[in-house]
Amino acid sequence: MGNTGIRARRISGFGLVTADAARLTSFYEAAFGARRVSTARLDGAERRTLRLGEETVDILQMDVPGRPYPGALTPADTAFQHFALVVSDMNLALGRLRGLPGWTPISSAGPQHLPQRSGGVTAFKFRDPDGHPLELLDFADGAVPPAWEQRAAGGLFLGIDHSAISVRDTTASTAFYRSLGFSVTAQTFNHGEEQANLDGIPDPQLEVTALSLAAPIPHVELLCYRSGSHAPRRVVSSNDVAATRIALAVDRPQHGAAAAPTLIVDPDGHHLLLAASPATQHPPV
Repeated sequence: MGNTGIRARRISGFGLVTADAARLTSFYEAAFGARRVSTARLDGAERRTLRLGEETVDILQMDVPGRPYPGALTPADTAFQHFALVVSDMNLALGRLRGLPGWTPISSAGPQHLPQRSGGVTAFKFRDPDGHPLELLDFADGAVPPAWEQRAAGGLFLGIDHSAISVRDTTASTAFYRSLGFSVTAQTFNHGEEQANLDGIPDPQLEVTALSLAAPIPHVELLCYRSGSHAPRRVVSSNDVAATRIALAVDRPQHGAAAAPTLIVDPDGHHLLLAASPATQHPPV
C-alpha cells in the first residue's frame, strides 16, 4: 500500500479472533478485570467488546472458523503480534494470572527486568487460552511515562500500552506506517540474557522501533530480529485465530458518505482496520 492520503488519528482498539468467544471473554474478565461493554450479532461473526483500562478489545467468533493459532510460532516469526498490558504491580498481576487455567508462558524464567538500554521495564510474555501472545509491563519507579502517570490510580491492570508486531525489514515497515500518519518516537537495540529469557529464544538481536500517532498510547512497536532465520511469511486469513487486528480511526472523507471500514495488511501481513470515527464498526470477514 502506497501513500493513499489516508491519515490515521489514533488507535481506536484491537481485535482478537477466537473459536470460543465465551471462553476467551471469561479469561480476559478474570485475568485482567476487563469489562464487557457490548455484545453484537453481526454479519458473519459474533462480537463481544471489552474495555481494558481506556482501551477496547473486540473478541470475534467467526461463523466460518479459520485455522487455530500456529503452535510453533516464535516472537521472531513475522506473524507474531502481542498486546502489552501495563500493570501497577507485576507480582500481584502474575499471581492473579497463575490462579487461572488455560494460559501458557513464553518467557522462560519469569518476569525479566530489562536493562536501561532496553527500556528499563519489567516484562513477562505469555499466551492466552487461544494462543494469542500477550505481555505484562511494569514501569520502574520514577520512570513511568507521563501518559501512564495519569492512570496510576486505576487499579492493577491499567490498559494497553502498545501492540508489537514482528517484521522482516524495519525500513520498509516504517515507511508503510509513516504513510498512514505514524511517526518514529523511539528506537532501541535489545539483546542479552534478559531479552533471551523474555522471548524464550536463544541470543536474540532485536531492533525495536516505536511508532506513534498524535496520542502516545496505544502505539505500535516494530520488532525486527537480526538473529536467526525468518520463517516464510505466513498468509493469515481474516477468520484465522492469528488474525489479530489494530483498529485505526482515520479522517472522514471530505465529500460524500463515510466509507465502510476497510481491512488492509501491512508488508508482513499484519491486519489493520481503517474506519472513520467513531471506529467501532465491525470489520469485513
